[in-house]
Amino acid sequence: MDTRDPGGLPRVAEAKSRQAHRSSGSHRSSAQFDYAKLVTATPNLTFGDHRSMRKVIMLVIVCSLLPAVGLGQAASGEEKKDDTSLRAYWKDGLRLETADKAFQVQIGGRIHNDWAFMEGDDAISARVGDMEDGTEFRRARLSLGGLMYEKVEFKIQLDFATGEAAFRDVYLGLQQLPGVGNIRLGQYKEPFGLEELSSANYITFVERSLANAFVPSRHTGFMLHNRELKERVSWAVGVFKDTNEFGAAVGDEDYAVTGRFTALPWFENEGTRLLHLGFAFSRRNLDSTVQFAERPETHLAPRFVDTGEFPAEALNLIGTEAAVIYGPASVQGEYIIADTYQGPGLPEPSFKGFYLQGSFFLTGESRGYRQSEAAFYRVHPRKSFLSKAGGAGAWEVALRFSKIDLTNEGIAGGELRDWTAGLNWYLNPNSRIMWNYVRADLQNTGTANVFQMRFQVDF
Repeated sequence: MDTRDPGGLPRVAEAKSRQAHRSSGSHRSSAQFDYAKLVTATPNLTFGDHRSMRKVIMLVIVCSLLPAVGLGQAASGEEKKDDTSLRAYWKDGLRLETADKAFQVQIGGRIHNDWAFMEGDDAISARVGDMEDGTEFRRARLSLGGLMYEKVEFKIQLDFATGEAAFRDVYLGLQQLPGVGNIRLGQYKEPFGLEELSSANYITFVERSLANAFVPSRHTGFMLHNRELKERVSWAVGVFKDTNEFGAAVGDEDYAVTGRFTALPWFENEGTRLLHLGFAFSRRNLDSTVQFAERPETHLAPRFVDTGEFPAEALNLIGTEAAVIYGPASVQGEYIIADTYQGPGLPEPSFKGFYLQGSFFLTGESRGYRQSEAAFYRVHPRKSFLSKAGGAGAWEVALRFSKIDLTNEGIAGGELRDWTAGLNWYLNPNSRIMWNYVRADLQNTGTANVFQMRFQVDF
């Protein structure tokens, strides 16, 4: 969510104008090489043209080849013993680190290829247009992130799915500052929403719920955040400015204060049994208008509900979240309210959305949960598909109901309700195939049916 790409749903984040990871079973291999060579070889990059995209791709290819160089050095007795040597290993992705862990690098990427087959009744076609089958690369990303000198974090993640190297997290930060906690600045997700803050690599369904239309997602800003009580409590608060997908914006408006608080009243057995509770808020001043719209939980469909742009000076978002994991079973839900302020004596339209979902692993695994992010994380099958142990991977079934209501105080955006059934096959910790059936009911209009698939690899 990942964030919507151009031509996708407008988010509050874009409105303005529009306004725990468990490492069991991970395979490791290691090598060493000179970190200084990696740093000095990195080119100066700009974004938005094909030459820059080639530079980024070449950089990742070079980084991917470095472990092989390290292995060659080790075999010939030439490995270095100074502080700049890195150990390369695989742990759900390619990772590099010095012996004292003062320098850490992770090279990552993802490919999400989606297919959708859909049909709406005559009333739906008359309201939103024809629903046509389609396919797309929903996400095609490369990333590089890590830690320098124990305290300085960094990450750059670029998405090529839209044909440009769009930012999908470009930030730096300072960690474990006495009396402060951690500070982060750059472009990244505002701290709002369990579903949004769980990576699209780890969400249960192909797309996030209808309620996610209200969530701010990625913008440029400053954030303080920390974890307390052995990571059983987390908090984050930041100041953000609505920006484009390259982290840029000019203007005196479109600022926001966004915060989130979470707690784990119950946490056992490395997160295979837990209760997660959370609350989030966002106060946003707007540049004269706002708009909300949403598709029926498939990115290839047209928008079913849409307020259109309407005047607004400010927006308040309130979100509550809860989740339970109990072995192979899990339940998760959120409720979000969006209150707008148009000015003295004018109507104040208020909109809402929610979802409730449940899932169960037929093969006995549990959903992953990462305490450092207070969000869901990677699933590790007990036995990977076609592994030496002869496994079938992990199989998960899921069901979700979600609703969004965009009609209030003279704004007739519509009300949409979705039932989504899902089947997920995790071939191994880094790849899965997803099947979803969506029954969309546009109130007082008609219904539509969607069958969609996702083929996913991430590391």
